Amino acid sequence: MVAIKGRKSSNKNPPILSHEFIIQNHADIVSCVAMVFVVGLMIQVTSPWAYLFIALNHNVSSNHDPDVAWQPVQFSTGWKDGCAVFFYFLITIVIHAVIQEYILDKLSKKLHLSKIKLAKFNESSQLTIFYILSAIWGIDIIFTDNLIIDISSLWEGYPLLMSFSTKLFFIVQIAYWLHCYPELYFQRAKKDELRPKIVDTTIGLFFTLAGYLVNFQQITVILLVLHYIGEALLHSARLIHIVYRREQTSRSAFMMGNTAFIFARVATLALGALFYIYGLSKINNQSLDYEMGSFNIPAIRFTAFGLVALFQAYLIYTFIKRQRQRARDSGAVVTSKVKAAKNQRPKKKDAKKTAASEDDDLPEVDQATKKNLRSRTATKAK
Repeated sequence: MVAIKGRKSSNKNPPILSHEFIIQNHADIVSCVAMVFVVGLMIQVTSPWAYLFIALNHNVSSNHDPDVAWQPVQFSTGWKDGCAVFFYFLITIVIHAVIQEYILDKLSKKLHLSKIKLAKFNESSQLTIFYILSAIWGIDIIFTDNLIIDISSLWEGYPLLMSFSTKLFFIVQIAYWLHCYPELYFQRAKKDELRPKIVDTTIGLFFTLAGYLVNFQQITVILLVLHYIGEALLHSARLIHIVYRREQTSRSAFMMGNTAFIFARVATLALGALFYIYGLSKINNQSLDYEMGSFNIPAIRFTAFGLVALFQAYLIYTFIKRQRQRARDSGAVVTSKVKAAKNQRPKKKDAKKTAASEDDDLPEVDQATKKNLRSRTATKAK
């Protein structure tokens, strides 16, 4: 007997500090680095430095006077925000790994997806979770700060200060987009996938960081919420298409996602024009002052609106390109099915012709006998 070789174990521990070791254990490594700051907060000597990374800085509120009614804590921007971004950048990497390992990997094992669909499932799931949570958080800021009901408050009193929730929102958003760069390494992204992902990540980081630094935080929150809702519905439709594999359900989900996507583009252009072109031109503060944080000059206003409009045009272009490609693929599938059906029909006719030709070659008595046998087998089959 031939001896059957045992299956080689693939769970060997890779060498320490190798690429495979870092990829497999990156969440544990990063969590240990984050714990250094948490432990440093408990020690009196290092607590001021740890506080610089964990807490939000640049508090400009003055609630020390007991005769003055309490006012919500307000913040401005500053260089210390980079320390907070670094700490929450570490936390975002850990949360990403936890969601992937304990939620998405378990779901994907039950779905039995191919490699291509598994990659799309993981990407859309992570983005959907981020978009939904960010949209809910942004909507809470919009209603708490009364940004929609009194829309003129977006530009009146510019530059405006930020509430605690708004400040933390931007710190987390910037940290998320920064963490997407090392995630390409942790996820072993292929070379052909790197360019589009790097472009999308850079665009998200640029608009979030630019809106934060030039004190356009309030309008940026609203525009981000619109963008995230449209993207969340599109990626949700993609997940429904991958998981359920039903044409009618997928079509309804994509129709809803496409409608929300187009509405988000139109609403973004309308609100951008209202704020950058109309609103900021009506206030008295039309100056460039770095100390006050005022960037309300025509060059910056029109550049900001031009970049927003250009980004919307880019999104619409990619959307139309994706829809045309999907229509071509579906048309090719329908054409192949029609051709396959046409190719099957002649085969049945040819089979009948061959059977008839075989009967013609036999004598008349044998022909009758063979026909009777065929009729009997047909009745038995019925």
